[in-house]
Amino acid sequence: MSTSIPDNQLGLSQSEVQLLRQHQQIALSQQGSSSSRAASHASSQGRLLLDPSSLQALSAHFDRLMGSIQQRWHYLNQQTQTATTLQSTRAGAAIHNADAEIARFRALLREIDELQVEFDKVRRIGEIVKGFRARVQHLERRF
Repeated sequence: MSTSIPDNQLGLSQSEVQLLRQHQQIALSQQGSSSSRAASHASSQGRLLLDPSSLQALSAHFDRLMGSIQQRWHYLNQQTQTATTLQSTRAGAAIHNADAEIARFRALLREIDELQVEFDKVRRIGEIVKGFRARVQHLERRF
């Protein structure tokens, strides 16, 4: 004989009761027992089947479900660690490349500054030369 209990005495919300019924049907159908029909019948009357066989099937089903959830969690955790490591590596490479480009840019700026100094020197020398030339031309005109 099947033992059942009114589902409103379980202290569960309606959605939790629906979920429990759904998993009980899955567990009992996987077991292939006649308890599956009894569970459907009890469910149609607002009751939940609680005999030892259905509880054992439900327990085994939830154990498998928890194992599946743990495996999925483990897989997702590994994928997260892999993605984090990859992003960290990429970020490190990007920082290294940025540092190299900054150093290159600074070297270019130093060269530009050096060339500017050289340019200023050449301009001053050019002005001095123009001054000498003007003096020489002035002296040539005097003689």
